[in-house]
Amino acid sequence: MSGWKSAVVYQIYPRSFADSNGDGIGDLPGITARLDHLALLGVDVLWLSPIYRSPQDDNGYDISDYQDIDPAFGTLADFDELLAAVHTRGMKLVMDLVVNHTSDEHPWFVESRSSPDNPKRDWYWWRDEPNDWQSFFSGSAWERAGDQYFLHLFSRRQPDQNWENPEVRHALYAMMRWWLARGVDGFRMDVINLISKPDGLPDGDASALCADGPRVHEFLQEMHREVLAGRDLITVGETPGSTVEDARLYSDPARGELDMVFTFEHVGLDAGATNWDLRPLHLPDLKANLSAWQDGLADVGWNSLYWDNHDQPRIVSRWGDDGEHRVASAKSLATVLHLLRGTPYVYQGEELGMTNAHFTRHDQYRDIESVNWAAHAALPEEQVLHALAVKSRDNARTPVQWDASPNAGFTTGEPWLTVNPNHTEINAAAAVADPDSVLHHHRKLIALRHEHPVVVHGDYRLLLPDDEQAFAYVRTLDGATLRVVANLSGEPATVDEGLLGGALVLSTHPDAAGGELRPWESRVLLTE
Repeated sequence: MSGWKSAVVYQIYPRSFADSNGDGIGDLPGITARLDHLALLGVDVLWLSPIYRSPQDDNGYDISDYQDIDPAFGTLADFDELLAAVHTRGMKLVMDLVVNHTSDEHPWFVESRSSPDNPKRDWYWWRDEPNDWQSFFSGSAWERAGDQYFLHLFSRRQPDQNWENPEVRHALYAMMRWWLARGVDGFRMDVINLISKPDGLPDGDASALCADGPRVHEFLQEMHREVLAGRDLITVGETPGSTVEDARLYSDPARGELDMVFTFEHVGLDAGATNWDLRPLHLPDLKANLSAWQDGLADVGWNSLYWDNHDQPRIVSRWGDDGEHRVASAKSLATVLHLLRGTPYVYQGEELGMTNAHFTRHDQYRDIESVNWAAHAALPEEQVLHALAVKSRDNARTPVQWDASPNAGFTTGEPWLTVNPNHTEINAAAAVADPDSVLHHHRKLIALRHEHPVVVHGDYRLLLPDDEQAFAYVRTLDGATLRVVANLSGEPATVDEGLLGGALVLSTHPDAAGGELRPWESRVLLTE
């Protein structure tokens, strides 16, 4: 996509965005009806989480037909109408590409499991005896079917495809070309660095062994040649476990692979041995990590910038303050992220300062990862519920809060997942009406990126690396200097007034002055 480096991407989780027909599940016509909200926000690209036909074992990441829309979301005609409406507003649309695995109901797998002699048998991974790999969703990564076992790094209903087989790869490339011919503008590629499995499938940690496997760059370069080259697109790969060095390879334009990747390092800083092993965030660690990625991709490659997505809890509850300082902390966290070098991603509701769900019972959860972990966790009940309330993916999946009406204006029916009760205060209608809202702060951040080349292309330098309250950095380009100073704490913070020189172009507090930053206060200063 020409000019994609200055773009801001908005992620839509369709099931929870907007329901047009009252069945409690978000759908494509619901998205179309809310596009003016996204145009008001000023985003450039919409990324849709999977909308393909699916049994919904993992909320659409288990695909049974790559070239059809799941009836819960609508029809191909609804998709074409949405795509046209997106393009009419000058925005682009990116599809979620899930090609590490399919649903066990996909015709390819139905054939594969039907007989060891079926031509599609080796389109998936089959073994007489399983190795010791564990699924990302708990339990063994192998499931018996007949006399053999098939591999599933995720749910047992998500068998992994065998990318070693060229027939598999070319069938997937043909599918991608079909969507591009329909008019889509790129792909977000789900766990794309897991597609190349290690030779012989040895025992060990599956996540470490499969991440960035031996042929992954070869496969992505082939995909680029076969599908992506010569087109005006945007591509981003989800690459769990990848390092800065890996990201340089994936996103180096000269290599012909991807435009950028999603790093997971920073969102693991508040976890211990597992995601559910909770520990507080140490701000200097976050600054060091984000800076390592800024510096590491400064000359080659590109960063993706995110706090929230469909797999992460709400940032204002996670690292901000979703009580007294919800608005200021949501603004300051957004400020720190958006003005870094890279492509910012806004997850639905993040622009409203939506919070975690704060569920208190097991039966309120729907996420397969959460439910499976809770069932196997050998921990006291209170500890399990606390970890779920902090880290469950369902925190990001509660319906978007459009207004203060019943079910937040998301649906006229029974929502598939409980609406957050705080929608009576936190909602889009209230945010649009309030010039000092989190929404309007996001609008200003997006406008800064569009208007000032220093935000897109400027060099980056971290300030105050060891400060445990302030996150400060400077961006420079051709005589322009942009300085970001943010107090990411609930206590006042004092910084050198020399850091606060220049024209104040954005702040969380309208009367910003002096060298003391109030709790969760941030300032953006520009000299040109």
